[in-house]
Amino acid sequence: MINDIQIGPITLHLYGILVAVGYLSAFLISERRAKKRGMDTDILYGIFWCAVIGGAVGSKLLYFTVNISDILKNPSILWNFQNGWVVYGGIIGGVLTSILYCRYKHADFVQYLDLVLPAVAFAQGCGRIGCFFAGCCYGRETDSILHIQYWQSEYAPNGVKLIPTQIYSSIGDFVMAFALMAYAKRKPAKGKVAASYCILYSIGRFVIEIFRNDYRGEWGILSTSQIISIFILILGIGMFVLAGKRSE
Repeated sequence: MINDIQIGPITLHLYGILVAVGYLSAFLISERRAKKRGMDTDILYGIFWCAVIGGAVGSKLLYFTVNISDILKNPSILWNFQNGWVVYGGIIGGVLTSILYCRYKHADFVQYLDLVLPAVAFAQGCGRIGCFFAGCCYGRETDSILHIQYWQSEYAPNGVKLIPTQIYSSIGDFVMAFALMAYAKRKPAKGKVAASYCILYSIGRFVIEIFRNDYRGEWGILSTSQIISIFILILGIGMFVLAGKRSE
């Protein structure tokens, strides 16, 4: 699988391109839906930049936390910004900075969270395709005909048949994105779309972690992401129940 495309002196990294496509797609989808709902797009612009900056910081911090032992052995990892990004850290960082921004602007954070999370799921689908090309977030070895084999990846083992976990994750993210947008059209109680995202993503992430084989930190038999998934699932269920009670 090829990740780098050389055009003269310029090297294009498909992973970075697809992450950028994901961010732009999420913004355009959210902007279009915000206009249909008569929501303030200026607030949305602010949330977008908070999510970009806060997401990047959160993603790196969780990566550093998970890989602290490696960093102590080789501190130069701290200055490697080409890789070492954790999705859950990005989500948490983006949400926290967006909460602070909405409080500053006296905006309804939950309303905007309902708006943007379906688009975030779409962006994650794009990002996972980037992971597929780069070879990161790779799966376990398999004899199945449904496999991927790398030959020049810097991350995945080369010449080995692997479960294409990145593609499965991407498909799940795209399905979730369109399902949430369809659900939002039914005008559920405020907070239920966001809660549904938490429930669906956490379940999907917990399951896909079983088939991944890259190091992601571990807590006993569970990976760091599976531990976080459990908490996000509980949070999502709680949000869904609370949103229903508030609408009664």
